[in-house]
Amino acid sequence: MTLDVPVADAAAKPAKTLPDAQTVTAVRHWTDRLFSFRVTRPASLRFRSGEFVMIGLPGDNGKPILRAYSIASPAWDDELEFYSIKVPDGPLTSKLQNIQVGDEIILRPKPVGTLVLDALLPGKRLWFLATGTGIAPFASLMREPESYERFEQVIMMHTCRTADELAYGRELVENLRHDPLLGELYGEDFAKRLLYYPTTTREDGPLMGRITDNLTSGKVFRDLGLPPMDPATDRAMICGSLAFNTDVKEVLEGFGLREGANSDPKEFVVEKAFVGDGI
Repeated sequence: MTLDVPVADAAAKPAKTLPDAQTVTAVRHWTDRLFSFRVTRPASLRFRSGEFVMIGLPGDNGKPILRAYSIASPAWDDELEFYSIKVPDGPLTSKLQNIQVGDEIILRPKPVGTLVLDALLPGKRLWFLATGTGIAPFASLMREPESYERFEQVIMMHTCRTADELAYGRELVENLRHDPLLGELYGEDFAKRLLYYPTTTREDGPLMGRITDNLTSGKVFRDLGLPPMDPATDRAMICGSLAFNTDVKEVLEGFGLREGANSDPKEFVVEKAFVGDGI
């Protein structure tokens, strides 16, 4: 079950009181552990889809508690969207999960990150590999027309414990498949250009298994009718826990792909600033 909170009239709110303050415009609770929210975008903020910024709230001592959060909205959006877990005792999310429309958060407008298209060599297929809220930067990149200009196909592999935790990504992909802008740019076959492969690890469902297992066994390639990864044609981005990133990196290297960076584009990149448990 999800809860939508309507957008309030920001003009009716008092003047900003926090440093680097931005106003919350929408909040949606997807499960008891996951929520997304949107905030106003600083007029001067420029970022590349896939990058992250530092956001936060004042702590009990008045000092800001800041964490790295990937921007889930694309670079062309007028607002900024974020997707977060809820940690009851987390220094930040114990407070952040209670924000409401009209509240303020701290947002440091200095975007950085490795999950950007410029960090990859040209290719044919682009794989997004994520667990949990690691889908956030790919929520940005899947809505970025440039992703489809550079690659013939985009494949979103997303794994969560249970089916309800996949709801954010599932709804986003479904909406994109009927997006008028992308449909106008790429025709009626756009649905074939964005492939979605959601799996669960603790709850039975149509598709199950960890991303590493589905890649090494070849199951995902058989299910989607694609050839195995090839460094000549396939590019990938990874975002998840440190253990997930390490495991998937080894799998991709087994296919012959090399890790790249903004200054040295290669076949895959890893986001090392993912916000994990305990935040």
